[in-house]
Amino acid sequence: MNIVILAAGQGKRMKSALPKVLQTLAGKPLLQHVLATALSLQGKNAKNGPIVVVGHGATDVKDFLDLASEQDATYRKVSTALQAEQKGTGHALLQALPKLDVNEPTLVLYGDVPLTSKQTLSKLAKLADGVRGQDSALALLTQNLDKPTGYGRIVRDVDGSVKEIVEEKDATPAQKRIQEINTGIMVLPTQALKKWLKALRASNAQGEYYLTDVIAMAVKDGVPIRTAQADAEYETVGVNSRDQLAALERVHQLNQANLLMDAGVSLADPARIDIRGTLECGTDVFIDVGCVFEGCVTLASGSRIGPYCIIRNSAIGKGVIIHPYSHIDGAKVGAGSLIGPYARLRPGADLANDVHIGNFVEVKNSKIASNSKANHLAYVGDSIVGSRVNIGAGTITCNYDGVNKHQTIIEDDVFIGSDTQLVAPVRVGRGATLGAGTTLTKDAPPNQLTVSRAKQISLQWQRPVKQEKKVVAKKLTAKTQVKKVSSKKSVKAKK
Repeated sequence: MNIVILAAGQGKRMKSALPKVLQTLAGKPLLQHVLATALSLQGKNAKNGPIVVVGHGATDVKDFLDLASEQDATYRKVSTALQAEQKGTGHALLQALPKLDVNEPTLVLYGDVPLTSKQTLSKLAKLADGVRGQDSALALLTQNLDKPTGYGRIVRDVDGSVKEIVEEKDATPAQKRIQEINTGIMVLPTQALKKWLKALRASNAQGEYYLTDVIAMAVKDGVPIRTAQADAEYETVGVNSRDQLAALERVHQLNQANLLMDAGVSLADPARIDIRGTLECGTDVFIDVGCVFEGCVTLASGSRIGPYCIIRNSAIGKGVIIHPYSHIDGAKVGAGSLIGPYARLRPGADLANDVHIGNFVEVKNSKIASNSKANHLAYVGDSIVGSRVNIGAGTITCNYDGVNKHQTIIEDDVFIGSDTQLVAPVRVGRGATLGAGTTLTKDAPPNQLTVSRAKQISLQWQRPVKQEKKVVAKKLTAKTQVKKVSSKKSVKAKK
């Protein structure tokens, strides 16, 4: 099946330099949602991928497609057709005509209608099945709306067959009362479509070439027209403004939340979660309010995520507790670990089981073995930390010399006192203890106490006394009063 995605519109109501189809929903461009559905519908063995008709912001859209192709090989099948002037949907589809296989039906989608499901489109495609080519039926996705204002109306004859589609600006008062609307999504017999597109005329209020005009042509040619409706109204909703985008975002997020709860996940508030990618959860997972999940995130069974955490491209093990306001990006957290509050795990953080990372602790590109702890105000970067290690408050691994990164190795059973700096490259031997305030520039031997600090001395001295500001103010006031009295005397003397 040919799939054409119309994505040439400007989206003036968005008031943005970014093309409308590149505005994001759930962390991905609208067009990416449509492409993902189209690619899954075609399957891996499809000879030709979707064709995206670009126009306004064509360079930006092509750049997005190039980047998507680099990250996901399936997008390499996607091609583009340029609509240099935006003269309507019929004119847009005409630009893709040379790339269509005339022996396969053509599905028309829209780059600003992101939530149409694969199931709905599969149902529509089945309605168009018939003899391939010119003898196939035309399948049209319609929707009944209580408030159809702004949409083209489906006009049927006395026996209920589709007769034509009338755009609202061209509709009569009686036609405007029709509640069945055209979504624009349709499957057409490509051989006939080729003839219909070339016969289109811009004789309407907008002066555009409407794709909907091919419906009347199909009726005239005796092509069967069959209709289907989506299971949910949001599947056919397009985005034309920021408030519509925000409304559709909440619909999508609530759908995601309901899927999680159906799978056994507990949500403190289904209306306050954002999934901007994929989130896979085991059983008995609890997610508190305000959490954001980006990229690919997995939460193993029994894990608990506190409020307002941000987790991106990370794997969280069984029974892990992540306390509020923690940020986790590109990390692995082993079973039974405790994270936060206000902790930050950066890319390359790999924590084994039962690791404790406390408040205002940052870990980057480091492996920490089981039962180790860094509970307060520490930075662990480019390090390998053994088991049962205690990292005291204020400890920093000094991994960067201004040009290169260097590694710190802390072996098993090490105790590091507070306010310690480990200047990499450096190794702390098994069972070693570093005294508080130590600056370690050489390897610390195992099973010994290493201390590096200035000698403590006590001196006799007088602590400075702070001068009271009120006293100064009084003195200034007295001087001012003297000046005022003297000036009055001089005025009297003149008189």
